[in-house]
Amino acid sequence: MKKLFALLTVAAVLNFSYLPMVNAQEDATGESTEQVVDEAPAEEVAAPEVEEPAAPAEAPAAVEEAEEAPVGFHQTLKTKFIEGGAGFMGVVLLVLILGLALCIERIIYLSLATGNSDKLLGEIESSLNSGGVEAAKEVCRNTKGPVASIFYQGLSRKDEGLDMVEKSIVSYGSVQMGLLEKGLSWISLCIALAPMLGFMGTVIGMIGAFDAIEAAGDISPSLVAGGIKVALLTTVFGLIVAMILQVFYNYIIAKVDSLVNDMENASITFMDILVKSSK
Repeated sequence: MKKLFALLTVAAVLNFSYLPMVNAQEDATGESTEQVVDEAPAEEVAAPEVEEPAAPAEAPAAVEEAEEAPVGFHQTLKTKFIEGGAGFMGVVLLVLILGLALCIERIIYLSLATGNSDKLLGEIESSLNSGGVEAAKEVCRNTKGPVASIFYQGLSRKDEGLDMVEKSIVSYGSVQMGLLEKGLSWISLCIALAPMLGFMGTVIGMIGAFDAIEAAGDISPSLVAGGIKVALLTTVFGLIVAMILQVFYNYIIAKVDSLVNDMENASITFMDILVKSSK
């Protein structure tokens, strides 16, 4: 009995000691299984994450570059003209239009007055030799230009002598020179008036800027800079108008000088032809 009781006791002890070990192993196995099950979806969820393409990030940069694109010269000029104020800027623009109209009119007139003096002198000489004074006068009537008009006046005084012809040529040459220089004084006025209007606009703009400073009671850099910028725009446009008109004016003066020299040289040759025909 004692041996049986002892065996049962040892078996019971072994059984109780084995159960915690089995439970511990089951718990460890269950935790590892749960961890594997829990971690598996985490890896599966993390797997679909894909980096977004860089194209959308570059789109704003392209938009900024498009916004910072340089503005055209015409648009810039228009913007600055509006910023300068409609008062003085409109007056300066009117001076430019008036000056350009006068310049274009003079250029067209001088272009029509330009002719071939050598060809005209040859036709007059042949007409004097073949048909006399009336034939030469007819040639002058059918030819446009100041040189032909001067020659016609000289031929009209041929019966009064060569001295009278020479005086007539000199007098009528002065008249033709005045016609060539007609309107140049108004172009000079536009050239002088444009920058003066610009300076006046600048002075008035500076006065307005100082009035704004006085009203504000404080010198604000933005207030001062804005007023000065608007004031100086009138001067800039006035100088631009003056430079444009000055280029046309110099061209017209050079054209007039060329025509005057041509008239003087042709008149000398014309007098020689009359002297030869009188002999």
